[in-house]
Amino acid sequence: MDRKAQGNRHTTETQITASLCLDGSGKRKLHTGIRFFDHMLDGFARHGLFDLEVDCRGDVEVDCHHSIEDTGIVLGSLIREAVGDKKGIRRYGHVILPMDEALVLCAVDLSGRPYFVYDAHFSGDRCGEMDTQMAREFFYAVSYAAGMNLHIKVLYGENDHHIMEAMFKAFGKALDQASGIDERILDVLSTKGTL
Repeated sequence: MDRKAQGNRHTTETQITASLCLDGSGKRKLHTGIRFFDHMLDGFARHGLFDLEVDCRGDVEVDCHHSIEDTGIVLGSLIREAVGDKKGIRRYGHVILPMDEALVLCAVDLSGRPYFVYDAHFSGDRCGEMDTQMAREFFYAVSYAAGMNLHIKVLYGENDHHIMEAMFKAFGKALDQASGIDERILDVLSTKGTL
């Protein structure tokens, strides 16, 4: 069973078309106009083993904000659609991921209730063409559009590139775990009977 979703978002600031397969092998086709952000999405998809395509035509001549935030909205919507009724999924996922001197914790609950907690600091304003403050905006947009609890905490690190990349890879691995099927779960993993 391939759990897939496709979607788009067209505004005066961005035109985005994207697709996601949760049961993929890590195939990626990415173009956001922000090469460092493409690199981050690449790590997310490859380490989460998601097939991900994103084509974003945004107003990067203004700055990177609209393209990154709107891509987060689209990705969150695709995640929500692809997990479907959530029957049989593990619901929770977590990882503590090292990247050189950096160590990042990420925890996910596909509860249907959005909540976002973020504890990260960068020493610089940018990584490549991506403002470091946009990491928070991206993950916030994903969590609310997907209806997920998402917690990201940088335990330590010095190199901004390593910290950011560890965040995206950790999110991919935690989401893969949370969205994975467990045959022992016959309906949804909730005492309420619904998610």
